[in-house]
Amino acid sequence: MTRTAADRTIVPEQLYILGNLVIMVAYASIMTAILVPVTRAKQLWSNKLAVTTAMIFFSCAVGHGLHAFMAIRAQQEDGHSHLQAGFEWPSAAWDMFTALVGVYYWTLRRSYKVLLGGGSIFTSPGEQHRLEEAGARELAARNAAEKHRATLAAVVEHTDDAIIGVNLDGRVTAWNRGAERLFGYNAGAAIGQPMSIFSGETGAADQMAMIARVRHGERNLHYEARRVHRNGSPLELSINMAAIRDSAGVVTGVSVTAREISAQKAAADQRRADEDRAHQSQRMESLGKLAGGLAHDFNNILGVIVNYTEFAIEETEDKPAVREDLQHVRSAADRAQDLTRQLQTFTRGAGGRPVDLDLNAALEEARARLEPLVGETITIVARPAPGPLTVRADPGQLQQVLVQLATNARDAMPDGGTLVLEATAAGDQARLLVSDTGTGMTPDVVERVFEPFFTTKAGKGAGMGLAAVYGMATEAGGTIAVYSEPGVGTTFRVNLPLVTGAVEKVEPGALPPSGDGRTILVVEHEPALMRAATRILSVAGYQVLAAATGPEALVVVGDRTVDALITDVVMPDMTGPRLAELLHERVPGLPVIFMSGYSSGMLDVTGQLDPAAPFVEKPFTAHDLLTTVHRALHRTPSAV
Repeated sequence: MTRTAADRTIVPEQLYILGNLVIMVAYASIMTAILVPVTRAKQLWSNKLAVTTAMIFFSCAVGHGLHAFMAIRAQQEDGHSHLQAGFEWPSAAWDMFTALVGVYYWTLRRSYKVLLGGGSIFTSPGEQHRLEEAGARELAARNAAEKHRATLAAVVEHTDDAIIGVNLDGRVTAWNRGAERLFGYNAGAAIGQPMSIFSGETGAADQMAMIARVRHGERNLHYEARRVHRNGSPLELSINMAAIRDSAGVVTGVSVTAREISAQKAAADQRRADEDRAHQSQRMESLGKLAGGLAHDFNNILGVIVNYTEFAIEETEDKPAVREDLQHVRSAADRAQDLTRQLQTFTRGAGGRPVDLDLNAALEEARARLEPLVGETITIVARPAPGPLTVRADPGQLQQVLVQLATNARDAMPDGGTLVLEATAAGDQARLLVSDTGTGMTPDVVERVFEPFFTTKAGKGAGMGLAAVYGMATEAGGTIAVYSEPGVGTTFRVNLPLVTGAVEKVEPGALPPSGDGRTILVVEHEPALMRAATRILSVAGYQVLAAATGPEALVVVGDRTVDALITDVVMPDMTGPRLAELLHERVPGLPVIFMSGYSSGMLDVTGQLDPAAPFVEKPFTAHDLLTTVHRALHRTPSAV
């Protein structure tokens, strides 16, 4: 078949239509590829560059589609010339629109100063500014965080506490200067080492157990432990442990914070010791009130026993057997009197008369007295101080302290041993040490050793000995402490204030002279004691007027002249001091001697007695009573 000219033009027109359709679809696809992410980014109205780019592809797609549409219409109308004439102005107009969009696109590109790369087509100037601000904020946050980390690192590095990082295998990963100061190792020597370098093998095992507890979720683990300094000295530490976690929350290590607490523990121990002493003082004070009352009544009874036994002894010189029996009664009364004195140490004063004495001389005197007491199996070693040590104490009480401590030492050395008596100076204190090589005491016994009625000698003691020693030391203004180890021995330390000045010589007094017929008024509500005092004074040459109470004494005296008054302090109806006041109104300067079963110290503190008043403690002996009366009668008037 032969083709015509019209047939020959059909193929190019179809290719023209197909090409425009393909380009239209391609441009539409590109437009869609641009608008979809811009729309998803919510930049459809703000990202002008992207939207303009999409408009270019849109206009081109529409233009090519318009060309294809016009070509198809032309074929249908079968007029090529009509095609050219019918589509000239619409195509030109759309091409002009496309050109304008292209010019606008290139203008935006210049203002954005970007190329079509790296996704910049999807970033508007406003969004770019927002991103720049966000980037600046992120940079500032990173800088602040870095500064915070640097500050925190400086705090950790310079804190006094030891801050240590360890991994789960127990090896050191971090070591601050506090750890260097506490343990003695620098960071270079410590990092990478096992914890045993500062905790020892046993301590390291304990810490591995603690690490396991932290790893299994236990938080803020706190405990106290003993560790070791590089030089070998022990460290008492308070330790806190906490987990170190990675970004996923997995425990990768443990932080250890350690603080040295030796000083705090020592202060706490001192506070407990002070509290214990305060509690013991309160207990002693309460018992002292009870002991004072018991001693008063008991001393009245002992006064009768002692004096009437003495009277009986004097009347039985021709009956040796009876006299020996009476001597046993007298000895028993003396032992009872010693027990009463021990009870009286719980009151303020036990009737003692403190004087200035040399502790070295008292130590030598005690050594001589103690040798027969402790027996031949115990060696006594006396170590006096190089120079005189003058203390103010009652000589009898001091000897009683030494006897009691020596007795305890003897009981602690049943198979023999050594007893050391030592006097030393410690600052402004004189120190008396009594040490033995006996069985020693356990800590629980040491804690209670000074408690009244506490004893480890079941059935062999009243538990008053060391309590009395405590009271005597306190009475003298001193303190007493004990150190003991089972199987090693015991040391008691008695501290007494040192005094300056010459030592007062205490000589035993001679028998007082006769009363020469002087008249003495005796007021005592215990009839047996009143009779005993009357008999003692009468035998010594005094004239005695006796009364049981204060009102009775005023009646008995009447208009008579008396040379001295001897009166009990605590009596029914009227006290002894009140009776003395009434008699002083009649006879100013009348010598007054007070007597009581209570200690003079307790009566002084309660305000019932002048500390300077002559005083006779019940139970009294004839020598005590006559000596005190004689001294009172020969005092100067200003001293009365």
